[in-house]
Amino acid sequence: MNLQNENNTLPPKTCSIERLVTIEEDVKKVLSGEKTATRRNGRYADPGEIMTLEGRKFVVENVYSQSLGELTDVDARREGFETVEDYKQSILSLHPGMPWLPQMRVWVHEFRPVQD
Repeated sequence: MNLQNENNTLPPKTCSIERLVTIEEDVKKVLSGEKTATRRNGRYADPGEIMTLEGRKFVVENVYSQSLGELTDVDARREGFETVEDYKQSILSLHPGMPWLPQMRVWVHEFRPVQD
């Protein structure tokens, strides 16, 4: 169960939505529709908040906590990868020396394009 369902309140954000998706390859995946979620160590956005990438707007639909051990291949595809293992290897390459701990919790931010 995630924290949002447990108490219907989210803790304060730890960063701003402008920092949610910053890696060029990830930006391209969001713009092409391959990436509809991103996981972060902290909370970067509130539901309903708008993220703008290269002039296109995306609304954050859901924010919740999840452990790395709960990740599925469906989750990995929302991140723009084929499998959890592909996603894991990408994350570990970005954070050298970081252990992949199944019990480690991350914040999931799910988003979709804003229809003008």
